[in-house]
Amino acid sequence: MIIQTASIGDVILATSLLEKLHLHDNNAFIDIMVKKGIESLFLSHPFIHKVYIWDKNSRKIRNLIEILRTTRKERYDYVINVQRFMLTGFFTVLTGAKHTRGFRKNPLSVFFGKRYSHDIGRKGIHEIQRNHQLISDITGEGPGPVRLYPSKADDAKVSQYKTHSYICIAPASLWFTKQYPAEKWVDFLNQLDHNYYVYFLGSPGDKKLCDDIIERSGYPNCLNLAGKLSLLETAALMREATMNYVNDSAPQHLASAVNARTTAVFCSTVPAFGFGPLSDDAVVVETDKVLKCRPCGLHGYRECPEGHFDCAYTVETDKLIRRLG
Repeated sequence: MIIQTASIGDVILATSLLEKLHLHDNNAFIDIMVKKGIESLFLSHPFIHKVYIWDKNSRKIRNLIEILRTTRKERYDYVINVQRFMLTGFFTVLTGAKHTRGFRKNPLSVFFGKRYSHDIGRKGIHEIQRNHQLISDITGEGPGPVRLYPSKADDAKVSQYKTHSYICIAPASLWFTKQYPAEKWVDFLNQLDHNYYVYFLGSPGDKKLCDDIIERSGYPNCLNLAGKLSLLETAALMREATMNYVNDSAPQHLASAVNARTTAVFCSTVPAFGFGPLSDDAVVVETDKVLKCRPCGLHGYRECPEGHFDCAYTVETDKLIRRLG
């Protein structure tokens, strides 16, 4: 059993563990626990046995205990906790699994069978490599790929949008300082060849931002799909795009999970944290300006702490355009 109850991007990166374990033993029963709202990532997954859904928004503790009662009956050989917070540590210890393991940052990791360091910032170390420590003694060295499996129905849903050359833009982020500014996307569209269709992607809450960018740019062939596609439908559309433009956020990892061409704009965060894109054709675009304040934090802020947001505004639009050459 794999436990990763954090955000969409973190769960997608944890699929590397699923792939490696399945490659090691394709007869193994592999289950995963995620928070409610993310379970749709695994609707058509070919080798996940069961998805446990933890509702954190209502009766959080009671819901976790109910899942624990079920999992204890499964008598797992391994419970592998990718999360680093106390409640999942509590859960891991009480599953009764033969082997438990996770990261030292989890407050209850002292009770795990094995625990490992999780050092962010070591040059060249990606999150999937940090996660792979948890299973390397089982499967051998080298992490598995990050992968999702859109279904035929997902492909059919988005096939209507694939009749022309198209690019996808996912302009939003949960954090302001990780989000490339709307006016910079407008500038990008003003310089973009009109032969492309442009699809804007995101959650229902991102619709207004996408509408604003489309209206201000006047670009003729834009369609706002924010809130209209599921996560797997979004991945299916990204897979054949001429280019996917994303922030350091969940859509970047969706693109990685289907090996889609990716241009990731990093503003306040840096690739050295280990959360960069993983597609074969992926490039990180960032400012050339030396800023003492960058990076200002691992997850970003709701506003620029320095008030200038130069890490975003000094990213040259031409760097994005050149990716289409």
